[in-house]
Amino acid sequence: MRGVVMYGPGDVRVEDREDPVIIEPTDAIIRLSATCICGSDLWPYRGVEPVDHQVMGHEYVGVVEEIGSEVRTVKVGDFVVGSFWASDNTCEICRAGYQAYCVHRVLMGTLGTQSERARIPLADGTLVATPGQPDADLIPSLMAASDVLGTGWFAAVAAEAGPGKTVAVVGDGAVGLMGVLAAKQLGAARIIAFSRHADRQALAREFGATDIVEERGDEGVARIKDLTGGLGAHCVLEAVGTQEAMMQAIRSTRPGGHVGFVGVSHDVAIPGDELFMAGVHIHGGPAPVRQYLPDLIQLIWDRKIDPGRVFDLTLPLDRAAEGYQAMDGRTATKVLLTV
Repeated sequence: MRGVVMYGPGDVRVEDREDPVIIEPTDAIIRLSATCICGSDLWPYRGVEPVDHQVMGHEYVGVVEEIGSEVRTVKVGDFVVGSFWASDNTCEICRAGYQAYCVHRVLMGTLGTQSERARIPLADGTLVATPGQPDADLIPSLMAASDVLGTGWFAAVAAEAGPGKTVAVVGDGAVGLMGVLAAKQLGAARIIAFSRHADRQALAREFGATDIVEERGDEGVARIKDLTGGLGAHCVLEAVGTQEAMMQAIRSTRPGGHVGFVGVSHDVAIPGDELFMAGVHIHGGPAPVRQYLPDLIQLIWDRKIDPGRVFDLTLPLDRAAEGYQAMDGRTATKVLLTV
């Protein structure tokens, strides 16, 4: 099969790899219908994280081709969506809704899903079948559910977005835009998106943003305070993972408010004295996407949401290197790879 391998920073190649096989009786093999490039894939691409001949990809949708002897909840021929963490969905942590911390979890990025086929461990707990074979135009939205939609949704839930709340979103990448969509679906009264890019501002408004703030850092915080009577937002979503973004999120939150952080943290350190005096709740980390998949799939299936609009560039798998270049150069928000 063909699959993406990152040899080193900036060096992405699509090459022949061995087809996956069933290893554990709880495995499934899927033929991918689509995959995509994640913003977190850019960290090693830019040399921020070490990388050496790493198979790439952790987002996936496709059709089940083979199942292990112990798989019960999906069958050959099912169209499925799975999370970027494989989980058993039965352990005590999973049952509490934190499948990203499953005691048997497997990070799908270590197996690679920017490929024609993929082995999915813990298939019963990881994969969710759609009600039927999806129309082609639904596949991008189902693809988004595998990571960025579920991650943005978790950020909004962690920040306790809901009716009557003012929500601010730090980060206008795919996850931040999905956070805007999630906040809207959860009933937020006002949604403020931090963004300096006209195309992303337009999409944020389509997804439900009521206000756009172009300022960053302390200037961005001041603007949020101006828009909220000096108090700050009730809920702030942090979808970047840098020191500036985290501090901007905390400082934009009113006392008693909530920060939901899902940006992959890179050298973030929160001063203890400032955190102590902020009086805010902070919750986040890797998103338990599996918790939300059934509901998100149904919303997409019923055409109540269209998160697939976040993909603004579609390329065949063999042109994945161009997709990485586009996202690195910010000429694309998120790249869909067709298989």
